[in-house]
Amino acid sequence: MADSKPLRVGMVGYAFMGAAHSHAWRTAPRFFDLPLAPQMTAVAGRNEESVRAAAAKYGWDSVETDWRRLIDRDDIDLIDICTPGNTHAEIAIAALEAGKHVLCEKPLANSVAEAEKMTVVAQAAAERGVLSMCGFSYRRTPALALAKRMVEEGRLGDIRHVRAQYLQDWLTDANAPLTWRLDKAKSGSGSLGDIGAHSIDAAQWITGMDITGVSALLETFVKERPLAGDLVGLGGQGGPDGPKGPVTVDDAALFTARFAPKHDGGRPSGAQGTDGGSRQGPIGIFEATRFALGRKNAMRLELNGTKGSLAFDFEDMNSLQFYDASLEPDAGFRKIMVTEPTHPYTANWWPTGHGLGYEHGFTHQVVDLVNAIHAGEQPSPSFADALQVQKVLAAVEESANNASRWENVHKEAS
Repeated sequence: MADSKPLRVGMVGYAFMGAAHSHAWRTAPRFFDLPLAPQMTAVAGRNEESVRAAAAKYGWDSVETDWRRLIDRDDIDLIDICTPGNTHAEIAIAALEAGKHVLCEKPLANSVAEAEKMTVVAQAAAERGVLSMCGFSYRRTPALALAKRMVEEGRLGDIRHVRAQYLQDWLTDANAPLTWRLDKAKSGSGSLGDIGAHSIDAAQWITGMDITGVSALLETFVKERPLAGDLVGLGGQGGPDGPKGPVTVDDAALFTARFAPKHDGGRPSGAQGTDGGSRQGPIGIFEATRFALGRKNAMRLELNGTKGSLAFDFEDMNSLQFYDASLEPDAGFRKIMVTEPTHPYTANWWPTGHGLGYEHGFTHQVVDLVNAIHAGEQPSPSFADALQVQKVLAAVEESANNASRWENVHKEAS
């Protein structure tokens, strides 16, 4: 690392995601042998006092109060975007056109139109060697990465069912204050885009298939919330007697889905599967809510195939449940502790059985991004991958707005 070429990073935003990304940039080169040396060169935020405090706390060398000045700096190679969704497109497009690599938090944008523009610019930039990635960090959880490997190895056979839930409870208090995540103009959507997007990306990535159609319900349980209050974590406590404002996003999202293999352009192929059945892709059911009392971060995914099943729950993130149908029918699921050096990412951390945490996914994200930039290869997920997620989000909203009518996920540019 001492002789490696530096990768000088400028980060925009310094709250929850900014803290997680800062930790990742600090930690990655200390546990992984990277071909480039990340340098935490500058962080940008509108409030000078707050951004200086964040820089001192998280280890950034300098600050800017305007992201445009950050992009203009000659000592910045990569822009890391950790801001609300309504700012992603403008910042990412400006950075790519200025020749800066980009890491952009999910969801990619607040609309399909924005995401399409970002993807077009990203593809043009890639031809000049300027690369971009969207931060779906759950892909870097070792147990989910192992699940993808097992699917690719054919351990599940043809997948029939995808069952995905993302359950949290930090909004169950009706007096939690009205933060930017509850404002559609800033966040794009509520539980659907904030946490449901993770489930959509993980399901498509692990199966290697795209969601091609949905039927959906969206619900907002608390229609207005206090405009002020004390933040605790993502939620907090507002004054029940003070002024309130409208909640303009969903509190919960439910939808059924149809998948199809990517190589068929998003259409069922009709080819024969390994069990002799028609290869039309699995059916799925998705749920995202921030009103599930007692569930803190239950990002769950289960796949049922013709040869076996896999089940994962982030609240037990260091394990993966696997059912192998070739064993005795009554054997049931067995628990795989995903802490062996043969498992994805884990060899660079602790001895077997010593688990990892939430922050490690962001560190692995940095590792994969730095390696891709050095190799001149497209990092994954690309902006095009994230655009596909955005199109699913749009189809879910369209279906929910039309009495749960079946809505196709459009492949062409809109």
